[in-house]
Amino acid sequence: MSTNVSSPISAPRGISAEGWAAIAGAVGSAFLLAKKVLGLRPAKPELMSRADFYAEMLEVRDRMQANHLALLEKLDRNHRELLAALERQGARVSALEAGFARLDERTRDG
Repeated sequence: MSTNVSSPISAPRGISAEGWAAIAGAVGSAFLLAKKVLGLRPAKPELMSRADFYAEMLEVRDRMQANHLALLEKLDRNHRELLAALERQGARVSALEAGFARLDERTRDG
């Protein structure tokens, strides 16, 4: 460091046009960033109220239960029909077995 008191002090330089443009850009960017971060956003309106949502949810649940019960009744009806058809087929098989047994006895005797 120089201790010479009579050293010439440099004159301040002027800011160029590019410097002013850079300063203006930085200030503008800072302003836009602050506006975005601190700016008040309007509240989003609710699509439906909580009461409407719960009412709709209960209605959907009731429809699902009704559909579920209808499916269960249909399955039960189909099950009964299948059991009846199986019983009829079992009776036919028993009749055929009895017929084959008689036929087998006739062919042995004859």
